[in-house]
Amino acid sequence: MANLLCIGAGHVGGPTMAVLAQKCPEHRVIVVDINPAKIAAWQSPRLPIYEPGLEEAVFSCRGKNLFFSSEVDKNIAEADIIFVSVNTPTKTFGQGAGKAADLQYWEKTARQILQHSRTPKIVVEKSTLPVRTAEAMERIFHSQDRGLQFDVVSNPEFLAEGTAIRDMEAPDRVLIGARDTPSGRKAMQAIVDLYAHWVPRERILTTNLWSSELSKLVANAFLAQRISSINSISALCEKTEADIQEIAHAIGMDSRIGPRFLNASIGFGGSCFKKDILNLVYLCEYYHLPEVAEYWEQVVRMNEYQQARFLSRILSSLFNTVAGKRIALFGAAFKANTSDTRESPALHVCRALLEERADVVLTDPHALDNARVDLGEEARRVTFEPDPYRAAVNAHAIALLTEWTLFSELDYENIYRSMAKPAFFFDGRNILDHRKLFQIGFNVHSIGKPSLLHT
Repeated sequence: MANLLCIGAGHVGGPTMAVLAQKCPEHRVIVVDINPAKIAAWQSPRLPIYEPGLEEAVFSCRGKNLFFSSEVDKNIAEADIIFVSVNTPTKTFGQGAGKAADLQYWEKTARQILQHSRTPKIVVEKSTLPVRTAEAMERIFHSQDRGLQFDVVSNPEFLAEGTAIRDMEAPDRVLIGARDTPSGRKAMQAIVDLYAHWVPRERILTTNLWSSELSKLVANAFLAQRISSINSISALCEKTEADIQEIAHAIGMDSRIGPRFLNASIGFGGSCFKKDILNLVYLCEYYHLPEVAEYWEQVVRMNEYQQARFLSRILSSLFNTVAGKRIALFGAAFKANTSDTRESPALHVCRALLEERADVVLTDPHALDNARVDLGEEARRVTFEPDPYRAAVNAHAIALLTEWTLFSELDYENIYRSMAKPAFFFDGRNILDHRKLFQIGFNVHSIGKPSLLHT
């Protein structure tokens, strides 16, 4: 039996270790965090994050071989393998501000591991980190002559929020990078053996440390690029009366392109895409590759452009003013099937409407608590309403901002009758039947499609 420790009980650490505990019942799995309230939530009936399948995974192992604790130092000392899953946000200060990764939490964790270790450790990078971060971690571990062996292994996560448990249980691939040394190869094999409990060996890829670290940034950059690419074409569709969904379907059937990430929308959000692309941009600038940096930065700019364009359509359609008008926003999470609101386009639209002095009502099945926190002081000016029917009462417009299945199942005839007239519907995710909405009486605006307007 090995003691597996994860430092960081967030959207990566919690789901990852829950599945590891399920699949490796002979090992003891502990998740620690410096935030006692977060640990208390993981120990409670109501988990701190929403993720389909997460409750089943946690509840099946918790108290058996899966434990949550705020005793970081003690568990570091007892661990054999330590997964580091701490936050690495974009820097907001100093050199590289706005692009480079802020590694202060990662460095503090590395020093904490060094301070409290009494036995050899395998340290696994789960956080998304700039290429060659492992080298810096190794320098910290070897900064003191403790007579201990520390092996750093890169094992980036490729979990998509909303499908994290499924992605962990049946991954496209598991990537493991390590040093090509006897101890490095041994450490790599230890991590391979964990995943081999349930992942076919041909899906476990082993590389050098640097390829593994960089692969994570590049994967997110490519995915975000596809979203920004199709969104750029949606603007052209609205000018030419082409239909973005028909175009996406046509090009998605090309086996060289494929259908995934070709759904035009108000743009991508979440904790990864923007942060990782800007990190990639900063790396390119650092290595004096300005053309490459500019190319990838344009993906982020296109995302911001798409959100600004969506807001402009709301303003122009509502007679160039929303001041004092009730606007119902359907969705706060950055995507369906998660409670995460970090970098959510929905909150960007919310803030912009507040600046225009709109009366904003926000509804979401799982993300209202996080939205209230993320909006900060601006939350006082927002009405948080769990019931979408009540949110729409007397609203001049509805903007659908998150693709929850719930929103496609509502009775929009009933909703239309409760709204101010003329009633407007802005589908920022293109998930509804726009012709049906138009027949009900809505003036309908969508992404990359001709508007349906009553004259």
